[in-house]
Amino acid sequence: MQKTLHLDPEKCTGCLQCEMACSFENYGVYAPSKSRIKVFDFHHTGRKVPYTCTQCDEAWCLHACPVEAITIDLMTGAKVVNEATCVGCKVCTIACPFGTVNYVQETGKVQKCDLCGGEPACAEACPTGAITYIDANWTGLNKMAAWAEKLGNQPSAQPSTQPAAA
Repeated sequence: MQKTLHLDPEKCTGCLQCEMACSFENYGVYAPSKSRIKVFDFHHTGRKVPYTCTQCDEAWCLHACPVEAITIDLMTGAKVVNEATCVGCKVCTIACPFGTVNYVQETGKVQKCDLCGGEPACAEACPTGAITYIDANWTGLNKMAAWAEKLGNQPSAQPSTQPAAA
């Protein structure tokens, strides 16, 4: 069963616990600047939105890498950067349309979410449930159900019984 990070901005308070947990998990320090997940602050609305690599099926980063430093973890489905292979060319950062592959000046390599090997620290640290690690098959169903709820229970369109005009 593949799992995925599910981000629910409605529940995010902007506490940055996810960023702190991520940086500690990956670098052993509490430093949001080193986090692979970020909380975007929409100042004009006061909304906070967590975002990170979506581990997309298209995997533009993986396909763009000229040295094949990004591979798929067969257990988690995460696209993982092998730092020993990465040459720091940044092609993957350009290829990612979501901006979630980042160059790290100190190492000369790139970093992105690797789902912490199947136990994402950000999801474990999130106190409000804005970040959860759930069965990947349910995320689409949840989105469709939420959309249907917003639209209400409208009757479906009935096919016309009159012949089409010629």
